[in-house]
Amino acid sequence: MNRNAGRDISQDTTGNADGAADREVSRVADGAADREVSRTADRAADRDVSRITDRVTGRDVSRIVIENCAVATVDAHDTEYPSGHVVVAGDRIESVGAGRAPQGLAGVVRRIDGTGHLVTPGLVNTHHHFYQWLTRGLAQDSNLFDWLVALYPTWARIDEPMVHAAARGSLAMMVRGGVTTAMDHHYVFPRGSGDLLGAEIRAARELGVRFTAARGSMDLGVSDGGLPPDFAVESTEEALAATEEAVDTHHDPGFGAMLQIAVAPCSPFSVSTELLREAAALARRKGVRLHTHGSETVEEEKFCQERFGMGPTDYFASTGWLGEDVWMAHCVHMSDTDVQAFARTGTGVAHCPSSNARLAAGIARVPDLLAAGVPVGLGVDGTASNESGELHTELRNALLVNRLGVHRERALTARQALRLGTHGGARVLGRQDQIGSLEPGKLADLVLWKLDGLGHSSIADPVAALVLGAPAPVTLSLVGGVPVVESGRLLRVDEDEIAREARAEARRLARIAAGG
Repeated sequence: MNRNAGRDISQDTTGNADGAADREVSRVADGAADREVSRTADRAADRDVSRITDRVTGRDVSRIVIENCAVATVDAHDTEYPSGHVVVAGDRIESVGAGRAPQGLAGVVRRIDGTGHLVTPGLVNTHHHFYQWLTRGLAQDSNLFDWLVALYPTWARIDEPMVHAAARGSLAMMVRGGVTTAMDHHYVFPRGSGDLLGAEIRAARELGVRFTAARGSMDLGVSDGGLPPDFAVESTEEALAATEEAVDTHHDPGFGAMLQIAVAPCSPFSVSTELLREAAALARRKGVRLHTHGSETVEEEKFCQERFGMGPTDYFASTGWLGEDVWMAHCVHMSDTDVQAFARTGTGVAHCPSSNARLAAGIARVPDLLAAGVPVGLGVDGTASNESGELHTELRNALLVNRLGVHRERALTARQALRLGTHGGARVLGRQDQIGSLEPGKLADLVLWKLDGLGHSSIADPVAALVLGAPAPVTLSLVGGVPVVESGRLLRVDEDEIAREARAEARRLARIAAGG
């Protein structure tokens, strides 16, 4: 094993390695950039990391150089370099290519020897429920409907401190495992519980991750034929008003945005037809994306047939919920006609293989969706149905689970799995021009994976090592050119403190739910 793999050699532009002055510049510049980005994380296209570094170094732009590593760009041609480089300038990718980085670059504050590593785009999560971090390991042998009925009474007791702790736990697990863009679908808003969406937004800002917050809603309680208890739902008017306020307050439409909002009624069995229709109209009036659950189980299919006289896809079409600005979680039980409707309208899918297996929902037709041209990304889903909470495991499980389907060994390749977790996710979130591949001009969201250790060193193909092997350690993860993970540790938060807080809030929730 190369002892220098992944280490900084912190060179100045004349090639003098390990100079004390350059080490100090690197340390100070990184710290200044981190502090400034933390303060301005929710500002949009004018966020300029290069200007921040200018004030420290006096150079035109700060650059991070990563070289001597395998590179999987996940661009349109799946370009790969067995030994290549990536140059980050400010918050953008400046160059990607074979061999060493160009010579004579100005403003190099870090130069990283990536020997034994693979660099990829950062992972993009397209479906999650952060609050469920506090209820992991429950209802272990239930299908979706039974699982929901068992857990809704507990979830209806959440409050702002609980959601903040749960969001930090969920985000920490994902970010430490290579996620640079996170998404959450929060739809439980008990009365008097505080600012739950704001709690998630604060957590994402603390960790320095790019974030899409889907403001969910439910207005169909048990007394109206839905699944949630009546005290866990909002009125239609309340849900729409709160959703519009979230968009107006938080959504950033700009290139490089750290925070965006989506409109996200929960599901056909917890939301009225009126809320679905009005939410779609609201989203399009505001120019934001739409998200919901769809076609997850056979029980959902039966529910829609009995209540609406049609299957989920036809029902969504009747309410304005198909289109290039829409993505749905799961989409397991889809006919050929359903797949064609998604392809024709550009409707996206968040594939959540671990959760689908945990709840015995079935195997989504991912190979057929991809062949038809449907945008498909990966999702962790809530950690009450995917206790690991990592997106990296979904790369592997997407490949393995789909090979159990009708396509068998031809279902997915390792590179298709990586694409689902990067460019596919970016496309589903409508940000494929900004993130999801390593290309000049795109945002510098990338991950350097260590593959020369015990778990991976004998796998010659680095992409196969990443997808099929054990979870790979993250040597470096950048979001907009700013480090958020180094040597497997989160830089902005204390993991042990997050774990303690989450455990305490989980116990408090359990006591409250039990009437204690």
